Amino acid sequence: MSAPRARILYIDDDPGLCRLAQKDLQRQGYVVEIATDGASGLARIAQGGIDVIALDHYMPDQDGLETLACIRNLAEPPPVIYVTATQEGRVAVAALKAGATDYVAKDVQGEFLPLLQRAIDSALDGVMLRRAKEAAEAESTRNWQLAQCIVDTIRDPLVVLEHDMTIVTANKAFLTIFGITEAEMRGRRVSELGQHQWDVPALRHLMEKVLQENKPIESFEIEDDFPGLGRRVFSLNARKVFRPGNHTNRMLLVFEDITDRKQRERDAQMLTNEISHRIKNNLQIIAGLIAYEARSTVPPYVQGYKAMESRIGAIAQLYDLISQSSRGGTIAADAYLRKISKAMSASLLGHTSGIEIEVKAEALDIDADRAVPFGLLVNELGTNAIKHAFPDGTGRVVLSVEQVGDQIELTVADDGVGMNNKESAKLSEKRGSDYVAIFVRQLGGRIMPAEPAETGTIIRIRLPSLLTPPDGVERVAA
Repeated sequence: MSAPRARILYIDDDPGLCRLAQKDLQRQGYVVEIATDGASGLARIAQGGIDVIALDHYMPDQDGLETLACIRNLAEPPPVIYVTATQEGRVAVAALKAGATDYVAKDVQGEFLPLLQRAIDSALDGVMLRRAKEAAEAESTRNWQLAQCIVDTIRDPLVVLEHDMTIVTANKAFLTIFGITEAEMRGRRVSELGQHQWDVPALRHLMEKVLQENKPIESFEIEDDFPGLGRRVFSLNARKVFRPGNHTNRMLLVFEDITDRKQRERDAQMLTNEISHRIKNNLQIIAGLIAYEARSTVPPYVQGYKAMESRIGAIAQLYDLISQSSRGGTIAADAYLRKISKAMSASLLGHTSGIEIEVKAEALDIDADRAVPFGLLVNELGTNAIKHAFPDGTGRVVLSVEQVGDQIELTVADDGVGMNNKESAKLSEKRGSDYVAIFVRQLGGRIMPAEPAETGTIIRIRLPSLLTPPDGVERVAA
């Protein structure tokens, strides 16, 4: 189905010129109606359906400017092309100031008609653009109103910020919780609200990145005293938002009150620490009893007692770390290795030994759920090195942990007598590989092939990511 043709109303008191213009414009595909004076033209316009008006200036009783003024007073006036004589430049200017879309200087021969057609085409294009813009703005307004209704139903406080960080709007939850009116809030910066609890440099830096780099804010925590609320902890999340229709970049900032959750986490951490402290004490008592028994045991069995004491000591050191930690589900690798080193030294070496244990570890955190087999693995390898690598009673054992790609490499190295190929094949006889293999399997790792060493022995074990970098969630406490 073809599109409807545009309807043109030509108002002029010259019947011959009217017919000339009508025939020419109809050949161009327009529907053209004629009015020979301003009053009849206004009456036709009032009936509706006119897309563009061509209006002559000189007419009896009511000239073109008077008629134009009446047209402009209508609710939705069509665009007007003002038609003047060639020498009437001042009239054309007056018509444009009065609201005419364009003007054309006419002549009696009709040579102005191509100019009139182009002016009509331009006016119609302008109408289409204006209507499209109005439709887009109306749709944008409806969407924005719908979004505001949805926002007001959200329980968490939230605000929408302009590019300069001033508040455009806030939901009812924000106004209610923070005790502020919409008038007090609008146009102000978040950092200016309340007692400046949100005026945090780290937060300002992250908020700038939201709009500049489209980088969201995830779980940024602020703890402070808020009037009427007391001590609270809020988790802030922000996203860049785009409002259709006006290409404006804004930011949605949500405040989640996590005070109760944080208190539960703290209570759980306190309980974990207390239980871990008691487990550590009980394990140390057991280790002490084993050490006491070892003193009265015949020499062939002393080493077994000491190995058992060392293993229990390694587990005790883990619970000692947990009882002192505020990390939650992770244990610091370097601190854990130092604790294990200390326990092995105490149970196996004594104060007069010539064997030293050194720790080299990156700043990584161990998953607490797998820390026990990890600690026992380190203890087993270290104990075996102490027992077999130094027949003369002097040397050094190095315990190290480092990130290798997406895995972790545990290395236990000594500068002792080393092992020949035959002894390497019989690792279970001299290095307790049965225990080592069990712990490696529990951790999902693998023992790496041995590399030639000038002195001593190097055992490298590659493990999956049971270690993770320290928690990156930023938190600010006032």
